Amino acid sequence: MKILLFLIMFPLLISLLALILPRGLGSKKTVGAVANGLLCAVPIYLLITYLDRGPAFFRLESRLIDLVMLLVELAIAAFLLYLSFKAKRVLPALLVLIQTAIILTLEATAGHGLHVEHSLFVDKFSIIMALIIGIIGSAICLYAFGYMPEFHEHYKEVKDRRNTFGFLMYLFLSAMFGIVFSNNLMWLYFFWEITTVCSFLLIGYKNDEASRESAFRALNMNLIGGVVFAAGLLHLASSSGIMELDKLLRLDQGVVLLPAACLAFAGLAKSAQFPFSSWLTGAMVAPTPVSALLHSSTMVKAGVYLILRVSPIMENTAAAKMLTLIGGTSFLIAALIAISQSNAKKVLAYSTISNLGLIVACAGVNTDAAVWSALLLIIFHAVAKSLLFLCVGIIEYKLGSRDIEDMDYLIMRLPKLTAVMMIGMAGMFLAPFGMIISKFITLKAFVESNPAMVVILAYGSAATVLFWTKWMGKIMTIRHGVAEVVEHRVSRWEWTTLGILAVATVAVCLTFPFISFHVIDPWLRELFGTVPVVDTFNVLVVFAIMLGLLIILPLGLLYYAFVDKTYKRVGIYLGGGNIDNNTFEGAMASTQTIQMKNYYLERYFGEERLFNVGLFVSLTLTFIMFGAAAI
Repeated sequence: MKILLFLIMFPLLISLLALILPRGLGSKKTVGAVANGLLCAVPIYLLITYLDRGPAFFRLESRLIDLVMLLVELAIAAFLLYLSFKAKRVLPALLVLIQTAIILTLEATAGHGLHVEHSLFVDKFSIIMALIIGIIGSAICLYAFGYMPEFHEHYKEVKDRRNTFGFLMYLFLSAMFGIVFSNNLMWLYFFWEITTVCSFLLIGYKNDEASRESAFRALNMNLIGGVVFAAGLLHLASSSGIMELDKLLRLDQGVVLLPAACLAFAGLAKSAQFPFSSWLTGAMVAPTPVSALLHSSTMVKAGVYLILRVSPIMENTAAAKMLTLIGGTSFLIAALIAISQSNAKKVLAYSTISNLGLIVACAGVNTDAAVWSALLLIIFHAVAKSLLFLCVGIIEYKLGSRDIEDMDYLIMRLPKLTAVMMIGMAGMFLAPFGMIISKFITLKAFVESNPAMVVILAYGSAATVLFWTKWMGKIMTIRHGVAEVVEHRVSRWEWTTLGILAVATVAVCLTFPFISFHVIDPWLRELFGTVPVVDTFNVLVVFAIMLGLLIILPLGLLYYAFVDKTYKRVGIYLGGGNIDNNTFEGAMASTQTIQMKNYYLERYFGEERLFNVGLFVSLTLTFIMFGAAAI
């Protein structure tokens, strides 16, 4: 239990230090680097400690802790009310009041009578999440050391509040550890709400009109989820007197189906699934470390974590089928919209919504194969997507744009960064890397449980290949002549972070058989009694191919960028129409400069057009899910 308490409390301590230590203090970054190293190392130690053990539950009864949490929740409510009235926002104020009334009602009617036997626990799934939070979350905080000074150089009008920024980032990590180790549902709810407040303040860091609008949109969406979460807890307490996650799973389905649907609904909001997806795309206005933290490693993963935890309760019900369809809708619609986007951060955002939609769909299916796939999707997505977000953050300041159409010849201007991006992109969609392996197993699970989902998987995957391929082709283009290399402007903190995440991406691909056999399979046996049977020979073949590609592809790029520069670069062949190496003869004998542009097909996949479709379908499915759970 000491390890769990350390992982919850240590980032909280660091957050307080980040807030109170002077910004110019020379040793501050050193302290931060050591702290981040510990946050990486301790989850690994936790994995080693519990590798051969089953789930462990811990008693930590204290009325004082519960009282402190309640007081903090009330303080947060008062703070949000103040900000809402100050900004003249009625909806968040109303939601805060409703949420507070529900929690106070729960405390007044059932709070004192509830006996929680085990407040904390650890199992293989929570260890996987702790590794993601510890390694990727702390790497992102490390990246922020180099990124934030440059951010304020570009946005001189933004008030420098780096101390507050660091405080919120580490507080966020502390709350995330709390979510994945809490067996007491009231504690889980408490940490859940901490992440809501942190994300709201981090998204609004710039404090301009666009940031405030995006921050309040995120707050509204997550408060709606929080209200339903609290209502689910109130219903659970009044109907069963239970407030523990493990006992919830053992109760009669008829008693706990509605509370489980409420928790799943909160998970949909937190993981930005349709109809709540707009908060995630709006969060792109925040500094890049925030985007990476919210999108890849932590906040959105908290949503799918909770859904996977409660999905066994909903098994073989109409509510579970609706959950599957909501995930499928998010997967397909978000992937199609990503085709029409040229803003790199928006492509990453819609890709995140799409991938999380697939995880939600797997949770709704809830077979051993589907959950096996969901866990691997969580792992592979977290490392590859965080790497890509941080790369885009660097590109934005080095090239002055985050538009994919401005990333021509990136491999000539930022060769090492391009090699790192290729690793991240390969991890997201290229066969046979991690995401593709997961989709193969997902296909098997859908065929056996819901063949209609196969169609959604096929079309969504095709759209995924299209938008990733367009982007990858753009950064790999070569032009005639010499381009200025601008990599020397990238800070050592940023390079260190990219190195950690690139190695992590390669490592999870190379060690996925180990992860599957020793971490995921034992947890599935506890849950289902069986594990999906994967052919050992095929696993080894896939492993060998990944090993080869992960080494050959980036190393090949670096070799020709820095070692062997004797290759001959020729002009683009245009069927005899070339005037010189950079121009060609166009219509009416005009001289045209050679350019490469992508199709975005906005007429068919435009954001506004498809978003409304996704909104309507997902809202309908959500109402049916609650109706089915309530009957």
